[in-house]
Amino acid sequence: MRCQVTVSWGEHTQYTFDLEEVQPMPHELARQWLDQQFTEMECEPLRPTGKLLLADKVLVVAQAAGQSRFSQEAYRPWANAFARAVSAVLAKPVVRIDVPSLSVSY
Repeated sequence: MRCQVTVSWGEHTQYTFDLEEVQPMPHELARQWLDQQFTEMECEPLRPTGKLLLADKVLVVAQAAGQSRFSQEAYRPWANAFARAVSAVLAKPVVRIDVPSLSVSY
């Protein structure tokens, strides 16, 4: 089964993580990892109500991490962990995160 996470910063700048041969991250561990990143990066909820959906959390963590965490080899372990966590918490085989448009699609 195909399993892929793509993080995009525009039409010509995207980073794709193929997770077919990668050990899946357990769902609860993935939630905890994203929660930790959200807190460490001092992210804010997207919605004024303060309600935070998992897709919103994924999006704001990617946004706060910035393009460098996905493009630089030094951050490759972090980017791979992010992709594994996204795949686990959203439980979708293909996820596309478009940071400029603030959208997550499956």
